Amino acid sequence: MAFREVIHPPLWLLAFIYLMFLSLVIAVWAAFDNRSAFIAWLVATGILLIVAIRARSEIRIADGELRIGRAHIEIKYLGNVELLTAAQMRSLRTRDADPAAFLAITFWISTGVKITLKDARDSTPYWLVSSKKSQELTSTLYKLL
Repeated sequence: MAFREVIHPPLWLLAFIYLMFLSLVIAVWAAFDNRSAFIAWLVATGILLIVAIRARSEIRIADGELRIGRAHIEIKYLGNVELLTAAQMRSLRTRDADPAAFLAITFWISTGVKITLKDARDSTPYWLVSSKKSQELTSTLYKLL
């Protein structure tokens, strides 16, 4: 494996979601009884764990393939790889975005990589990827291209 990065949701985001769930638990407690509130609390905690697991994303380069979540593409179809600053990433996520682009972005990571594709059969012009290790991802892809 040439590169691997696992992106987890930040704790502040999970805490905010849990706080919203707890407000629902308090509403259940106020409307019903302690047992109902305890069950609602267990359900809310379980849902938070599911959210934390499902919101996890993985970027992996292995066996001649780039994988981001369930999406994958062979390295031979990758063209130019561009390291993006926070300002460039913000611009490409909003007003300069191409609707046909593949977006593997998270709002809590400000830097990323733009990977242009060179496959004539694919209508996707580029992949925009959020990454905390964007410098390492860029250098790894340049080595393999």
